[in-house]
This record gives sequence, C-alpha cells and structure tokens, in this order.
Amino acid sequence: MAKILWLAALMVTFLVAGSEAGGISIYWGQDGREKELAQTCARGNFEYVNIAFLSQFGNGQTPVLNLAGHCVPDNNGCAWLSSHIESCQTNGIKVFLSIGGGVRGYNLTSPEDAMEVATYIWNNFLGGTSSSRPLGPAVLDGVDFAIDISTNEYWDDLARFLSAYNYPSHKVYLSAAPQCIFPDDYLGNALNTGLFDYVWIQFYNNAKCQYNYSSSTAITGDITSLLDAWKEWSNWSLTVPSSKIFLGLPASPAAATSGGFIYIPDLITQVLPAINTATNYAGVMLWSEYYDELTLYSDSIKNYV
Repeated sequence: MAKILWLAALMVTFLVAGSEAGGISIYWGQDGREKELAQTCARGNFEYVNIAFLSQFGNGQTPVLNLAGHCVPDNNGCAWLSSHIESCQTNGIKVFLSIGGGVRGYNLTSPEDAMEVATYIWNNFLGGTSSSRPLGPAVLDGVDFAIDISTNEYWDDLARFLSAYNYPSHKVYLSAAPQCIFPDDYLGNALNTGLFDYVWIQFYNNAKCQYNYSSSTAITGDITSLLDAWKEWSNWSLTVPSSKIFLGLPASPAAATSGGFIYIPDLITQVLPAINTATNYAGVMLWSEYYDELTLYSDSIKNYV
C-alpha cells in the first residue's frame, strides 16, 4: 500500500510539473543592483525580457531612456547593452523596449505625435537607422506599452504606426501591461486594435482584482477577485485571438507596496490550475528581475507555469 501511495504521489507531481503551457516574462532595468542583462537571460527562466523604461517621450519632448543605475545613455553610455541583447536573442528570448512606467514624463497629444514617437522608436531601437541609438546597433524584438500615468488617447495610433513597420523578414512584436481591472483606463482602446501579441496583466497594487490575504501572516488568500478579473480578460482575449494573456505578479512582497504577491504553494495549487485552462493563457509576468533574484521566484515556478 505504501508503495502504491508513493507511486500515486509521484504521478501527481509529474502531471502537475509537466502540464506547463506558458513562459515567464520579466522586467529588467529599474534597479542597478540586479544582474546584468546577459546574466538575466542566462538564468534560463525567461522567454521575454522587457527593458524598462523609455520614460520620457511625446508632446515634442526629447525621448529619455532611464535604466535606473545600470547606465546613462548619453554619449553612448548604454551601447554596451547591444551585445547583451543579442546574447539573449541568440538563446531564443524576445527582448522588448518598455515605454512608460510609473513616473510622469510621457504623453501623446495627437495622431501626428504618435507617428513621430513611432518613427523615433523604429529608428533608435528597432530596425531603422540613427546616429544615436541608445542601446547600440542591436535590433529589439518589439515594444512593450507599460502605460501607468497618462490619458487613454492615441496609444491605439502608436500601436498602428509601430505595427506598420512589420516586414516579412522582421516582425515588430507589441506587448502591454494593463491593470487587472477590466477594461484598462489607459490601454483599453489600444488593446482593442488586436495588434498586441502579448498582454501581461498587472494583478498587483490593486485590491479590487488581485489575490488578497486576510492578514499579514496568512499564506492562503482569497482568489475570488483575481478569478473574476481574469475571466473578463480571458473573454476579451477571445475577441482578439492574436493576443496571449499572462498573469502579472510581483516576485516579492516588497515588489508591490499595495499587495498582490502570491506565495508559491498558493500559486501552484490554487491560482495556476484555475487560470491556465483559458484559451489564450500564455504564462506569468514578474516584476522585476531584482526582486526575483532575491526570492528565486521564477526558479520555483517555471516548471508549473
């Protein structure tokens, strides 16, 4: 009997660990203490890396790349990252430029403004040419819309202009990181264009739709709000089947000041089994590389995602 129970437990472990259907996306660039980009990719945990952030652009402003201590783009100070990007891509990892973030400094004022920003991004980070490419000659795979502070206007125009640069030899991938409340205040119109390949939904810093714990010491929480919001996003994704949806989480309690962290046993046994049956489910997004290094969260979940 003991042997039968042991074999049954082993089979359950195999089925759970072998049922993954997605990958992990990570944000990199907002803490100078995190590993360098090539080291991040060499960890072998991630399929997507978002370099964050192009934090100033639009409304006639000179675009500014802010990598928070890794390097300063002035005078080619970040061009050394080109070899890191290419190293990641050689290992099959898609690398995105993430635009926006949580600090005011970006805004689009018209379709023409959106076109100018798209042209700048194409020439300086994608397949175009410029004498001052902040990350050097490497060609990024796409653009991530992390629009946390702005209006909801003209992001759809920016998505269309960027997608217009698609060529048979090179696709410009688009991703977005909306808040978990559906629809997202800023990106709702843009997402409805159907142009976004990946949507990593932020299920943190928002009590209305994140996984909530009843106390600071509890390790099991209430999944109801998360599942309600996930269902809305899942139903939306069926209307734009080109978009793959991800569960966005903090990699540490310290990574989300207003909550949303999910302890690994809860994620594996409660949350992932409840969401990964969605047609367009594609994995988990983590904020961010620095916090993930501290907790090794991605190491613990990668076989279950």
